[in-house]
Amino acid sequence: MKKEDKDRVNEEITAPEVRLILEDGSQYGIVSIDEALKVAEDSGLDLVEVAPSAKPPVCKIMDYGKYKFEKNKKEREARKKLRQHQIEVKEMKFRPKIEEHDYQVKLKHVKRFLEDGDKVKIVMRYRGREMMFQDQGLEILNRVVKDLEDLCVVEKHPEMQGRQQIMVLAPKHN
Repeated sequence: MKKEDKDRVNEEITAPEVRLILEDGSQYGIVSIDEALKVAEDSGLDLVEVAPSAKPPVCKIMDYGKYKFEKNKKEREARKKLRQHQIEVKEMKFRPKIEEHDYQVKLKHVKRFLEDGDKVKIVMRYRGREMMFQDQGLEILNRVVKDLEDLCVVEKHPEMQGRQQIMVLAPKHN
């Protein structure tokens, strides 16, 4: 048997050692895995390997279920805060032959979106023969901008994309 193989067999026979950290964060010392498991079992908690690449590996005694729950809770809070700072783009569709009341209702929605800090994409859709009334559609888009000039700035001026005219409004920052 080669010397390397003998060393490997000797390593397997002796119980590997780990650096043990107690639940309060204090160091217990370098002990065998069996002893670390016994200490964890006596305290009614779990033995968790926190740094496997360290020499010797670091294990901590903790309530693993509680640890996972707290970790997930922190991740959810972080995602929630990230979402709060994101600006959404809301969309409102208009037609060139819109009635006054319908216009006011849609305008009120656009106003609410801008007050909430969201961008608004206004789409003027033309169907069939309505393509002949692009000038009316542009008048309506300009009227929207004029009615909301104190709340918004035009980020993207009206432009045709197929059978739609698209304009983007962004909220004014005070």
